[in-house]
Amino acid sequence: MIQELIYAGFFALRDYIATHVLTCLVPAFLLAGAMVTFIDREKILEYLGEQANKFRSFPLASISSFFVAACSCTVIPVASGLYYGGAGIGVAFIILWVAPAANILALIYTGNIIGGSMVLARIVAALLMAFAVGWVMSFFFRYDIQNLQNIQKSNNRTSIISKHNLIMILLIIISLLLPNYLVTTGDYIYKVIVWIAATSIVFIYAQKFLSRELIKQWLNESWWFVKIIFPLLLIGVFVVGIIGKLLPEEWIRNWLGGNSLSSSFFATMLGAVTYFATMTEAPFVDTLMKLGMGKGPALALLLTGPGLSLPNWLAIAKVFGVKKALVYVPTIVILGTFVGWFFGNFIF
Repeated sequence: MIQELIYAGFFALRDYIATHVLTCLVPAFLLAGAMVTFIDREKILEYLGEQANKFRSFPLASISSFFVAACSCTVIPVASGLYYGGAGIGVAFIILWVAPAANILALIYTGNIIGGSMVLARIVAALLMAFAVGWVMSFFFRYDIQNLQNIQKSNNRTSIISKHNLIMILLIIISLLLPNYLVTTGDYIYKVIVWIAATSIVFIYAQKFLSRELIKQWLNESWWFVKIIFPLLLIGVFVVGIIGKLLPEEWIRNWLGGNSLSSSFFATMLGAVTYFATMTEAPFVDTLMKLGMGKGPALALLLTGPGLSLPNWLAIAKVFGVKKALVYVPTIVILGTFVGWFFGNFIF
């Protein structure tokens, strides 16, 4: 039995490395380093910083997150890149939540498989939870403001990012999106080929338009995120593989039916510990619904499945601190449980 569990952990690790590291995590780390290096920190403070108007910064962070197609692990470099670039803690955790829980690609895929009503519910629920998470994190850590917040604002009316740096970030985003979401057929080697081509364009552009010093700074920042996050992701994926082996299918059928508070809680916890790459949650939830899973628990799992995971917990604790993880994770579990119960009984 123990040998089977170890094999399950290694199989999960093998699949994760084979299908996520090269084409997903590498461009995500490069994107995080680019945001820290290329975006004007003073402007981040102005629009998304702790002292910015939250009625402006929270909606801006929430809406923009819909266009960041990332899973619970891939989004961590992106959110932490903004945070260490000067964004407020509430904004960082809104992005950390919304991007995997309700990005545009996952929404489109969910609509194709489960239906438009579930997509609309997912959007509304993700936004409501995002604002709640933002306010909770800002309240609990209102005095725990990073040193970057002490940057003195200048009177210079500079833009948040230069034209060449903006193009660099857009090229990195394209290198993340192209192989993972536009190449949908064929073997994985085709994704790798597309990733190599897109990444080559990124570095050719960097060599032509950026200084050697700026490129070095960008790569150093990216490597910092790799050292902090990547080992924990591997450990977490291994553990999730073992959990998946232990989780009986009969238990899912018995405990996730209906729209009770307890079934929404179990669905939320299932999503909170299990790793789902973005867009993989929809077919999984569709299968469970055909087995009798209620719509409320289905919504909770659609949100927390890609939005949280055990590797995500570990990485958040390492990057943002244990205290922030201990506030964020229970907040999402409570909100996910309530949202699933409420939508299941009063909306669907």
